[in-house]
Amino acid sequence: MNILLGLTVIILVLNILFSLSLIFIERKDPTTTWAWLLILMILPGLGFIVYILFGQNLSRQKIFKEKIKFDEKKRKKLNDKYNLSNHCHDGGEKFADLRRLNFNHSGAKYTTNNKVNVYVNGKEKFKQLIEDIKNAKKFIHVEYYIFRGDTLGKKIIDELTKKVKSGLEVRLLVDSMGSRMLTKKVLKEYIEAGGKFSLFFPGILPHINTRINYRNHRKIVVIDGRYGYVGGFNVGKEYINEDPEFGFWRDTHVRIEGDAVNALNERFLLDWGHASGEEINDYNRYSEGFNKNLGDVGIQIVTSGPDHKEEYIRNSYLKLINNAKKNLYIETPYLVPDSPILEALKISALSGIDVQIIIPGKPDHFFMQWAASSYVGELLEAGVKLYSYQNGFIHAKTIVADGTVMSIGTANLDIRSFKLNFEVNAFIYDDRIAAAGELQFKEDISVSEEITKEIYDGRSFSLRIKESLIRLVSPIL
Repeated sequence: MNILLGLTVIILVLNILFSLSLIFIERKDPTTTWAWLLILMILPGLGFIVYILFGQNLSRQKIFKEKIKFDEKKRKKLNDKYNLSNHCHDGGEKFADLRRLNFNHSGAKYTTNNKVNVYVNGKEKFKQLIEDIKNAKKFIHVEYYIFRGDTLGKKIIDELTKKVKSGLEVRLLVDSMGSRMLTKKVLKEYIEAGGKFSLFFPGILPHINTRINYRNHRKIVVIDGRYGYVGGFNVGKEYINEDPEFGFWRDTHVRIEGDAVNALNERFLLDWGHASGEEINDYNRYSEGFNKNLGDVGIQIVTSGPDHKEEYIRNSYLKLINNAKKNLYIETPYLVPDSPILEALKISALSGIDVQIIIPGKPDHFFMQWAASSYVGELLEAGVKLYSYQNGFIHAKTIVADGTVMSIGTANLDIRSFKLNFEVNAFIYDDRIAAAGELQFKEDISVSEEITKEIYDGRSFSLRIKESLIRLVSPIL
């Protein structure tokens, strides 16, 4: 009895301490604070453990203090000769203020000398990627959140190993949580050949990573400074439609050739320098000068992460939504918008903007369906049209606005992408790319089911309960 009483007192004291930490020390936003307080109250014996794994934020500034200094120093050197006023009108007046926001806010340079290919099928994307790796002449930089050691992963590692043996510089950076199944055995020959490898934000103990938050969700490949890849596809058999659980995997990725590749490479090198500790003094040796008639697609590469107080990609999304005058077509696997994004979507729809959103009919995480459903009612009331994708799993993270600008990248329309993950998006200012994005959106609607008000109102009582509970903790999902 005394032992039980003692444990109860300890748990109570821990809960009180964590609650005080939330309110007076960490000073999270009120909705996040209330969500954690609710967890601590409902799960007094388990809540503080969940909080340590998912929510503790005290060390964030300390963890990324050196990364922030490193990034600022390098980016200032790289951007000191760039003046947006000389470039922001190259794409016309439409969405020029979005371009200014992205540069003034996050230092995202706007370039127009680019050529772009969009991929919506993993097999096609990886076929081209492997071909580009085979043809590489100088260096290869690879960064993924998930990199599996399955057939696809091994095939890419084998090709990278061949390039290392032929004398190329090859760097492979993966997230330690997302790529935890990538074994030393798969990497053995690559590393022994001289290939460089690093983990982003590894756990303190080997094979144990309690750092659930602050994951590197970026997917970047740069080859010779000439070709750059960014988008939603990770490396694994499910992404090339070889996992029966998901069936067809619908995602969106871009291959860029042109000046914007230098921005992707800059992001990779900053991430690599932080994770590996390798000091690279001459970034110019990894940049490419392009023929000025290569292409005419305007692009900004925007990155964000928990190492900054401002949510760069979230704010770009917000500006994009607020600026749209005719239509907004959005695809996202996770629909957990924060209050500003939710209100912007509702206001746009109420203003007569054609706002349509496609979400998965079959989610990859069961609770995400409950989370998304908790927002569907409000959006439907405002006039937003919602669809559930039925032809496998949709993982694309895209927004097309007014047939003029399209965002393709790694950031979902959810709070985790906005606040907790390291993300990267390409904002593409081009009528042709946007038109192709609209066409693909309509094709995806053809294999989706509309979520009408009648269907939503007819959902089960148990789902309503799950929605209500998950909505309370949505700020910390």
